[in-house]
Amino acid sequence: MELGLRGKKVIINGGSRGLGRAALEMYAAEGCDMAFFSRDAARVAETVKVLESHGVKVFGDALDMNDSEAYKNWLISAAERLGGCDIFIHNASSSGAQGTTDWDMTFRLDMMGAVIGCETLEEHLSASGEGSVILMSSTAAIETFMIPQAFNAIKAAIITYGKQLSQAWGEKKIRVNMVSPGPIEYPGGNWSAIKEAMPELYDQTLSQMSLGRFGEPKDVAGTVVFLSSPAASYITGTNVVIDGGYTKRVQF
Repeated sequence: MELGLRGKKVIINGGSRGLGRAALEMYAAEGCDMAFFSRDAARVAETVKVLESHGVKVFGDALDMNDSEAYKNWLISAAERLGGCDIFIHNASSSGAQGTTDWDMTFRLDMMGAVIGCETLEEHLSASGEGSVILMSSTAAIETFMIPQAFNAIKAAIITYGKQLSQAWGEKKIRVNMVSPGPIEYPGGNWSAIKEAMPELYDQTLSQMSLGRFGEPKDVAGTVVFLSSPAASYITGTNVVIDGGYTKRVQF
């Protein structure tokens, strides 16, 4: 299927592993130019090398997103280097820093990371004429999950923020959608660590998957790339759940 992404300019936060890395590789294969950052300089350099092999422009930087001012400045710089921004993906999260119970960190990274990103890039996204924003939420936002914690509540807030933003930005030709993955497993990720440290929890979670397996980054990345593309030009304000049947609610 032709997604119409060739030449699009993509900005993503947190892109050197997991879901972000898988999405970047798909965007590169589609012919997109991109900018991303991660805290690990070595992983950033390795990711850039892989992406550039597709013949696209790639700007990768090492950055700690806990510094909100540095994050905003990076977004401005990324858009300048790319010559604009057609697609913004808010992917970075306290989950990657094992901070799901830390309210300050989760609010700063997950919630304000989305708000600062959208507000900073609004002008570029509007100028695109086909602007698209993807905000990563989680199934932890739509059903009770484990324990009361910052990650669950703030991921729910992101869905509401994104829905309202989609209404406000419709006239600017900017689409805003949310994606809520279920448990996703990959080397170095949270569920790989849980498998080693808490095998009973891992097995119990696996038993609740209708499809009988944990998700992989590519399972989510494919939907992210599609939703952000012109092929999904009439989809906005939607929260797409990608969980292999893990959640049990009926969603109308």
